Amino acid sequence: MIGLARANIQGISISRHQSFFNFTEAHSMGLQFAYVKATEGTTYTDPKFSAHYSSATDAGFVRGSTHISRPSASAGAAQARFFLSNGGGWNNDSMTLPGLLELGGDCTGKAGKEMVGWIQEFGDTYQVATGRWPVLKADNNWWVECTGNTRAFVSTTYLMLVHWAPSPGTIPGGWGYWTFWQYAESGAWGGNSEVFNGDATALKQLAEG
Repeated sequence: MIGLARANIQGISISRHQSFFNFTEAHSMGLQFAYVKATEGTTYTDPKFSAHYSSATDAGFVRGSTHISRPSASAGAAQARFFLSNGGGWNNDSMTLPGLLELGGDCTGKAGKEMVGWIQEFGDTYQVATGRWPVLKADNNWWVECTGNTRAFVSTTYLMLVHWAPSPGTIPGGWGYWTFWQYAESGAWGGNSEVFNGDATALKQLAEG
């Protein structure tokens, strides 16, 4: 795991809901990374993914792909394979962030050890295919309720902490720090506003693996 020194590297998460996003302008104003929604479950692909991802690349963003988890719908391995087949891969090109697994919503019927097992299965499948572990995205309340505040992923995965507030709040799961913090639901250019907990060199190191 990369030890990060706090900085103010700004970024975004976007999806089809931002039908047009001016990546060139956003990058010129200081945004440096982007996560672009690619898939959800095992049946949905975001119709704006290719356009957004290509535009982010052309504008010079360090970028990665997002998968929205649906643990009650299918196995973690199946969702990881679907993600990998639809834009969720990783390349050692100094510009590609490891895939982002977004966790949230209702965990009724799959909580505690079952949820931990689901996340582990997704992560193992992704790691075998790419050599990288996915970044895990969750808020503290969901992590505590749905995984029992497990510390099972501290040594392998990075955390994107979701907390729409002026400060990050409680960091779950035994992580000593967040790697990304999603601090607002919106931003000047649309999408969710995020910050990277490190400088530009550390962001590049994360992309390189």
